[in-house]
Amino acid sequence: MKHTPCEYMMWNGLPVIRKEIAESMINDFGLNQKEAAMKLGVTPAAVCQYLSKKRGKIKIVDKDALVEINISAERIIQQESRVVVLETCRICKILMEKRIFPLACALCPEEE
Repeated sequence: MKHTPCEYMMWNGLPVIRKEIAESMINDFGLNQKEAAMKLGVTPAAVCQYLSKKRGKIKIVDKDALVEINISAERIIQQESRVVVLETCRICKILMEKRIFPLACALCPEEE
């Protein structure tokens, strides 16, 4: 059965996106792991696994993508649960456009 790019990103990209946002919340905005977890709507154990590289093992190095992740982290901190989904989808689209997850891009249908 063929998977869609969104299915691929759900299993492979979402942990990376959450990890990067959690790291930004903690490193750039001074939240602790529990606060970051609450803002993201995940457990503190999940944040601990992101930080210890047990989840979301890929490291984003694209500087423009990291700037956007930082913007998303700040928006989530300020507006909380109202924007988590919107910001996660926004970052996913950016990562797809930049082809940071080439396997997901390979699943995309050909444009006519």
